[in-house]
Amino acid sequence: MGPPSSSPDGRRLRSERTKQSIMEAYIELLRERPEIPTAAQIAARAGISTRSVFERFVDLQGLSLATVDHAFAMGEAQAVARNIDGDRQTRVRSHVETRAQTCEHWLPVWRVVIANLGRLDALRERVRFIRQVIVKRMELMYRPELEGLPAQERRDLLIALEALVDFESWGRMRESHGLSFDEACSVWMRMIDRLLPPTPHGQP
Repeated sequence: MGPPSSSPDGRRLRSERTKQSIMEAYIELLRERPEIPTAAQIAARAGISTRSVFERFVDLQGLSLATVDHAFAMGEAQAVARNIDGDRQTRVRSHVETRAQTCEHWLPVWRVVIANLGRLDALRERVRFIRQVIVKRMELMYRPELEGLPAQERRDLLIALEALVDFESWGRMRESHGLSFDEACSVWMRMIDRLLPPTPHGQP
């Protein structure tokens, strides 16, 4: 009986690890330079041959989409909702700090995704889904304040909040205005608090 690495399960595991290293190399390159890297650049960063890239992904479009999905899954794992039953100030701070960490880490990838929406139609679905997830998170964090609003007003408020905590909003505060991480968080917290209606009596 051969070693475990020569078994079908062992080969499959090695292949999955290689796929992971390819996508991680792709993300590293995006952070260094905001444009889609070539297969040769990805392969060199991952320490494999260009052929190995195309053995696991049909083309660069397939690799790009898989990498976006991988990045989103990683971002979601890092952005666990916390303090959903806390008082208003605690919930706002928790939401903002979690969202800010996501933006700080994934802004370079997001910018490349947005820049290439016209080239990869399937990216539009990913962007729409990600924005829906952001809205769902705010519905969870600010349920006490949102529940009593008429449907139209509630929708409009969520649209405004989603625009406020957009990746590019974070990028402008950090880059164009030179705010520190904590200063940018403070801006978001104050603005969210102003936009939200009063917390109902008896609610945290």
